[in-house]
Amino acid sequence: MKNYFSSDFKLGVLGGGQLGRMLLTESQKFDIYTAILDPSKDAPSAAICNEFHQGDLQDFETVYNFGKKVDLLTIEIENVNITALEKLEAEGLTIYPKPKNLKIIQNKAQQKLFYKDNAIPTADFVRFSSLEELRHSITREAVTFPFVWKSARFGYDGNGVKIVRNITDLENLPNNECIAEKLVPFKNELAVIVARNPQGDITTYPVVEMEFHPEANQVEYVICPARISSSVAEKARQVALDVAKAFDFIGLLAVEMFQTESDDILVNEVAPRTHNSGHYSIEQVTLTNSNNI
Repeated sequence: MKNYFSSDFKLGVLGGGQLGRMLLTESQKFDIYTAILDPSKDAPSAAICNEFHQGDLQDFETVYNFGKKVDLLTIEIENVNITALEKLEAEGLTIYPKPKNLKIIQNKAQQKLFYKDNAIPTADFVRFSSLEELRHSITREAVTFPFVWKSARFGYDGNGVKIVRNITDLENLPNNECIAEKLVPFKNELAVIVARNPQGDITTYPVVEMEFHPEANQVEYVICPARISSSVAEKARQVALDVAKAFDFIGLLAVEMFQTESDDILVNEVAPRTHNSGHYSIEQVTLTNSNNI
């Protein structure tokens, strides 16, 4: 077993935002040497890491060269260059979460297909290669209003998601790969963070309830424990465990879910990293103006 504490072990983190900073506040307790790569010289993590590198997380050479300098690589945001991670992994670098997981999670259409293929409950959806293809499906009444439009790539923190109630709601949306997801009536938006190690040992944080800003679609409050029955909490916990096991995931996985009016649990999406739904674990019960969710 590697000795991570007070050693020459170097942990590399792709991304240095607020979530990365929170990760560092924990790693410092164990005297773990940390290196951060982030596009901004003013990244929140820059002031408290041991080693800071400024660079583009989407650039192959930048990510690859950074990875060659560390002993283990992780992320605080999933929009990173997967090709570089795959090459680093093939050369023997340990990377958590695994690049094959990130490749699926980066694309919401692939992520939804993964749930369907693994019998994970999720809202019905249709995948489209472009916005124009979606328009044609609406014209043919293959897709009916209302539905939730989601960009397949690069959506986060209220971006890349829109409730579509009529054809004019599609105006100004990007003409790229997307999904049209059934609008699900729900009681609560819930989340469970799952922690799983390379040996397969797995545990969960308590189920939390998230309240979102109605216009910005950003989480404003994280309520722990969620105001739900113990049976619903256990159902949500079990679904989260099933998702982590289906991915064969290693690391922290935040599983966001809907509790429907009939108390079914549907997976919305996952985040393979430290996550705003876990902020209560650092004695922060409420959260406003968040990012990287």
